[in-house]
Amino acid sequence: MTADDRYKLFGVYVSEAVFDALETFLYEEAGVVDYGNYFDPSVSTLPAGDPGADATDRLVSAVVAAFATLYDEADFEAARRVDADAFVLAHLAADPQTVTRARERFQAAATIQETDSRTVHTAILSAALADSGPLEE
Repeated sequence: MTADDRYKLFGVYVSEAVFDALETFLYEEAGVVDYGNYFDPSVSTLPAGDPGADATDRLVSAVVAAFATLYDEADFEAARRVDADAFVLAHLAADPQTVTRARERFQAAATIQETDSRTVHTAILSAALADSGPLEE
């Protein structure tokens, strides 16, 4: 956490199915009813203690920690088949250092896969939110 206990808000582009899985995750973990309108994209930081921000921080931290496993489990081909106009912007909040590490890993995966970030965001987060994924252990 930062010295002033604030999370950094950042966006990822994901398929509608992954957005729905994020919405379910936030409802179950933090009671967030309307994920699409929960985070205000006009702010860049959120205070620790915000239930949705705390939940997404745990999620992003788990994704960073399990990234290699998630990369191996990710279905990049399915993510590539998502229509380009079907991706939606999802906002997540996490510790600023965790955000940096997540962005670096997503970018590296995009380079290795020779694809765009939205494909990687979708594939990795889909693997992370799957019932049998490493986040359920």
